[in-house]
Amino acid sequence: MKFNFARIPQILFGPGKIQGLPGVIGKYGKQVLLVTGKSSLSESASWDKIIMGISHEKIAWDHFSVQGEPSPGMIDACVMGENFREPDVVVAIGGGSVLDAGKAISAMWKKHEPVRFYLEGVGDGREHDGQKIPFIAIPTTAGTGSEATKNAVISEVGPGGFKRSLRHDQFVPEIAIIDPDLTVNCPKEITAWSGMDAFTQLLESYLSTEASPMTDALALSGLKRIAGSLEKAVSDPDDLSARTDMAYAALCSGITLANAGLGVVHGFASSIGGRFQIPHGLICGTLMGVANEFLLNNLLKNDTSSLAVKKYAETGRIFHETSNRDGIFYAEFIINKIHDLVEKFNLPRLSDFGFDRAEIENIARSTSCKYNPVNHDVSELAGMLERRV
Repeated sequence: MKFNFARIPQILFGPGKIQGLPGVIGKYGKQVLLVTGKSSLSESASWDKIIMGISHEKIAWDHFSVQGEPSPGMIDACVMGENFREPDVVVAIGGGSVLDAGKAISAMWKKHEPVRFYLEGVGDGREHDGQKIPFIAIPTTAGTGSEATKNAVISEVGPGGFKRSLRHDQFVPEIAIIDPDLTVNCPKEITAWSGMDAFTQLLESYLSTEASPMTDALALSGLKRIAGSLEKAVSDPDDLSARTDMAYAALCSGITLANAGLGVVHGFASSIGGRFQIPHGLICGTLMGVANEFLLNNLLKNDTSSLAVKKYAETGRIFHETSNRDGIFYAEFIINKIHDLVEKFNLPRLSDFGFDRAEIENIARSTSCKYNPVNHDVSELAGMLERRV
């Protein structure tokens, strides 16, 4: 019963909450930098309402558009250029990449230095002091949970590429506004990929060697929403109840990953994401089934009564909606259910996005199993990749 639990943002959750954004911005000042994706939000009715609202409050605004996952060059161009006025607050409205970009911009604005210097495992050892511009996170997808975490993931893709975090306790957003209405227009494939990412984060943090009663409670709460609403949200995008459940599940996944850590699927997401331009949610979703299959098989060979096996069984009960079978049945059921979702959502293979089979061993050697219940060897990791190339 010994554990630490990190701070979380002030959370404003529910349909229609975006309407309160102008008032929230006004608490920090009259100059805002809005960070969004390339075009999906800025071409929507929601964007018009946001701009009308902040203009009505006489709040001046600049707009920075993020295309793809944030890179060091992208962050540096925003904070070290001369295109934007210094904001009183940064507001990021978008998917996980947009939230990470906004988080990094708020963190680096006062530094006027390249963000690379402060990235874990990449920089020159400099430690950020936590001084930043206040930051508000507003997700438009239900996936990464970045609205609740203290790290911004920054990528540089290609030979020698990396996917690393800019991290500090002070980088947790001051406020997270989670309005499921904003996710209704999310395309079906993005809904599936981001939903599988949230599912992965909840399951990996539940199984984590650093899990606690607090993170277990939140993970199970999120997994129950995944079980009841992921498929509905993908098949019926206008189902606001399902969208609300998925937004809640993604929020829970952000809190649990921040406090319990993640496993091998996200280890792959880091090592693959630095070498190939493959969306994060897709990497997690397409590898989730095989990674959990290998993990459970490994656990069953060693100790069928282990805590991790019991947690797989509990997850299986949630998805099967019964409790009258033995634990092994439910543990194996959840693995098959994940495989079924991968097929049902027609998740692409890694090779569909340019993954080179020749890189399998290199990827396997650089993939972390930190917090995973099993420390897979290189041959097992390579075997997982082989199944989804």
